[in-house]
Amino acid sequence: MKKYLILSVAFALLAAFTAKAQSNFSSKLIGVGVVVADIEKSVDFYVNGIGMVKTSSFNIAEDFAKRSGLSNGVPFAVTVLKLENSPEANEWKLISIKGAKATHPKQNFIQDDVRPQYITINVKSLKAVIDRLTKMNVKLLGSTPTALNAQSQFAFVQDPDGNFIELIGPM
Repeated sequence: MKKYLILSVAFALLAAFTAKAQSNFSSKLIGVGVVVADIEKSVDFYVNGIGMVKTSSFNIAEDFAKRSGLSNGVPFAVTVLKLENSPEANEWKLISIKGAKATHPKQNFIQDDVRPQYITINVKSLKAVIDRLTKMNVKLLGSTPTALNAQSQFAFVQDPDGNFIELIGPM
């Protein structure tokens, strides 16, 4: 019986290792690009309000923008933000394209449009984030903050372009 238990554990470990080894991805991170209307407003919101850090920026030239299919040859600038300046942190890329404008109305609720609707950010102190956003006159949506459980609260806001941000953490 003990022999079968050890064998079962060995097969389970082998299966877990094999599943990990067979991943199709070279990185466990996701970078998300968001086209913004006003780069200064957006950087201010995410850095000074949410608490992200600016880690880099770069430009996409006309030729590459067209060859890659990113645009029809319109150059643009990218500002990379992260929750922390670490290689293990996902990238939130703010894209500034001259003349870019939203063609859809600003949403009031997530069901108002079909597209990625919100990001979730887990914070160590929700009160600190809410205090910073309140000073920036960012409106909390719904009746938030609201309790999720005994330890965590939930707050919901929109960035300057109307993207929803879900904030979760202790007060």
